[in-house]
Amino acid sequence: MNFFVDADYESLNKYNEELCGDKVEIIRSKESVIVVLADGLGSGVKANILSTMTSKIIGTMLSMGSSIDEAVETIAKTLPVCKERGIAYSTFSILEIFSNGDGYIVEFDNPSIIRLKNGKYAPFIKHERNIYDKKIYETKFKIDLDDTFIMMSDGAVHAGIGQMLNLGWQWENIKEYTERIYKKELPAKNFTRLLVNVCDNLYGQKPGDDTTVVVVRIRNPQTINVLIGPPVDKNLDEYVIKKFIDSKGKKIVCGGTTSQIVCRVLNKELKVNFNYVDPSIPPAAEIDGIDLTCEGVLTMSKAVELVKMYISSKDTSTNLYYLNKNDASSKLSKMLIEEATNIHFFVGRAINPAHQNPEFPLDLGLKLKLVDNMAEYLKFLGKEVTVEYF
Repeated sequence: MNFFVDADYESLNKYNEELCGDKVEIIRSKESVIVVLADGLGSGVKANILSTMTSKIIGTMLSMGSSIDEAVETIAKTLPVCKERGIAYSTFSILEIFSNGDGYIVEFDNPSIIRLKNGKYAPFIKHERNIYDKKIYETKFKIDLDDTFIMMSDGAVHAGIGQMLNLGWQWENIKEYTERIYKKELPAKNFTRLLVNVCDNLYGQKPGDDTTVVVVRIRNPQTINVLIGPPVDKNLDEYVIKKFIDSKGKKIVCGGTTSQIVCRVLNKELKVNFNYVDPSIPPAAEIDGIDLTCEGVLTMSKAVELVKMYISSKDTSTNLYYLNKNDASSKLSKMLIEEATNIHFFVGRAINPAHQNPEFPLDLGLKLKLVDNMAEYLKFLGKEVTVEYF
């Protein structure tokens, strides 16, 4: 099966705590994507250490081929049990999606993972067994495109206890809410933010417990190819443009000179737009067959800022204003964030003569740095990124 695993999470620290007692580990390899959510006993530094060690040990061992039995035994022998309460050091949930379409879930004392199929709840058949005196629940299944998995720490189901809700935001309520907000095009990060925002509101912005939500979505891969800058050798113009055009997926061309080369090689017309939506961002142009045509360094620089803002923002809206504006940078960043699962940058290393003017302190180094920064941010969002230089 050809699919992409879109996985992300958001956490709330317990009120007045600097560290979160929950920890999420996401490990990607060619064989599988492993997601571990661990909830450490208590809160603060102690809980953070316990959950970090639990998630790291489990994630690392499973990725190295160890069984869940070996991983649980290792953490049981490594981490302490609370002497006062005699209960486990950390609860955990594990979701592993294999490249062949198999799925595997292990749950130990965390709220049950919710699975949505095309937006509707689809229960699992669970198998109970004991590993090193710990009762765990295992599930093996086949995944389908548009499957969505919601993992959570118990801070989510406790949200609102004693405040807005007598019994908290119970699992059944969360399940129903996930069905209501489901949209096929909703990225995992936006999904998690919507859920965590409800928890935060129920807690009155003073969480009584560490709260974490993880969302994993099985998506159709969407490749976006970005051509920025002309090749350093003009003799490579035709080769690079044809390789770019023949690549599977949507096409974005960044740069005035680059756009002209594309039009020359493809015998297309460049339709220039003089309507400035934002005075600081050059307007987008049009080339037949190209999904977005825009100026280079200035547009990419602003797009990098927008992607960085998206990563750091706690805004839970699904209609983020800065991604829905009509300027070229907003369009570029929205395509890379919401549509793309795989991004291929075709980066030309030719120096633009216009940038050698002292009044234009923009140079090749800045362009390469912008591409590097954008690639790192997109990788942080779980995208598969390739950068090719010419």
